[in-house]
Amino acid sequence: MISNPILTGFNPDASFLRVGEDYYIATSTFEWFPGVQLYHSKDLANWELIPHALQRTSQLDLRGNPSSGGVWAPALSYDNGTFYLLYTDVKARKGVFKDLHNYLVTAENINGPWSEPVYLNGSGFDPYLFHDEDGTKWLLNMQWDFRDNHKRFGGIVMQQYDPQEQRLTGPIKKIYEGTDIGVTEGPQVFKRGGYYYLLVAEGGTGINHAATLARSRHLAGPYETDPSYPIMTTRGASDYPLQNAGHGMVVETQTGEWYMTHICSRPFAGTKLNPLGRETSLQRCTWTEDGWLRLAHEGRLPALTAPAPDLAPHPFPEQPAKDDFDAPALGLQYQTLRVPAEESWLSLSERPGYLRLRGRESLHSWHNQSMVVRRLQHFNCTVETRMDYEPEHFMQMAGVVFYYDELDYFYLRVTCDDENGRKLGVVFSKSGKYQEDRAGELDVEGWPTYYLRAIVKDRALQFYASPDGEQWQSVGEELDMGVLSDEYGGKLGFTGTMVGLCAQDINGTKKHADFDYFSYEIG
Repeated sequence: MISNPILTGFNPDASFLRVGEDYYIATSTFEWFPGVQLYHSKDLANWELIPHALQRTSQLDLRGNPSSGGVWAPALSYDNGTFYLLYTDVKARKGVFKDLHNYLVTAENINGPWSEPVYLNGSGFDPYLFHDEDGTKWLLNMQWDFRDNHKRFGGIVMQQYDPQEQRLTGPIKKIYEGTDIGVTEGPQVFKRGGYYYLLVAEGGTGINHAATLARSRHLAGPYETDPSYPIMTTRGASDYPLQNAGHGMVVETQTGEWYMTHICSRPFAGTKLNPLGRETSLQRCTWTEDGWLRLAHEGRLPALTAPAPDLAPHPFPEQPAKDDFDAPALGLQYQTLRVPAEESWLSLSERPGYLRLRGRESLHSWHNQSMVVRRLQHFNCTVETRMDYEPEHFMQMAGVVFYYDELDYFYLRVTCDDENGRKLGVVFSKSGKYQEDRAGELDVEGWPTYYLRAIVKDRALQFYASPDGEQWQSVGEELDMGVLSDEYGGKLGFTGTMVGLCAQDINGTKKHADFDYFSYEIG
């Protein structure tokens, strides 16, 4: 059996693809760089992270992008020896307008390099490229409609793509309006038994999320909706362990079995809050005699475990819990905020065996932060580092951060007070209100180095510090991890908690901090 979710932590909008005996998933990365997380599997149970697709600013420039903007809903496809990847870069997401750009990149190998992007359109998000049997290619995306007295989610539209001229051509046609669930987006088209099947997400990303199927004898429609829609949803089942289920993508295995990936969330009991963000789960599916897709275990609720396919097990080596920063480049598990890891602010060679971060802008910046983080993937874990740092001013600080966005974060940092010397304490932001836990602050003048630790136990986060790695003391009060959630304070974000290392020097002198290691222990 396969346990859900298969990709824990912030991994939403999974695009699911099989090429021969290999399976791939692409997930949204929003404002984090590099863009588009890619995973590989041979058996659907075991997944390995492979190089991100968008690794150059010529492919993805996120400076100034809003939080929970950036890369939305990538879509993988494959045709005649070429991988195709579509993605939306959202430049503005709040209010009536959506400023966004849909792009296409290609590669002969899933590990890259991926091409320079081809601009497609800006009419809506969630683009998908369908390769028809006659060789034509078609772009589908949801249509955003900002006009008064119109539905914002204006249905699924389609236009032909010319790969020789690398542009869209011909008329734009609306092929599906959606159901009474509303908020229709996330299209995928596949063909079976003479039908074109259109799988869409509906209901938004929260408690009403769902996956709905429709079909037609013709790609351009008209489409008939599954009379028993939706295929899957958790609306009306608020106590179920997997919530917000929807945005499905389906694949047929080489042995003729059908599986669907989908978004899910695991909130704290009695709440909508989940600091791990939206994750990816997998469901076994079957077909009815009259040609409609169903969850194999029956019903519409996603299963907590799914039967494994008839494929040989193919596990991958586990990632070490501790990273000593001995490699010449950052590990694939790390991402940086909006900007690439460049020598101007990050180095693994200036002091061998250490990650050196040069302090730059504040935790509230949308431009040039010095932050290296990974996804929080477990409700119970311990993170730790050892830091060498010599701040000289209160505008210089460095340490361990648990970061959702500039509105919500927890930060264990070392800084320098003008009158009292070096201090170690916790600062945080909740719904944009910055606060300092002065009562729990430590006087660390004279400490030779700084061991920093954070322990997460379900909803509780506690920071610790030590001058020698042996004698530890708690720093600050116990913190509520529910703050670092999509729906905390009504903000409706789309990401999840990232945890790691950062440095700021708001004076602009780029005071550096050196980190000896970073460990992430489960349990």
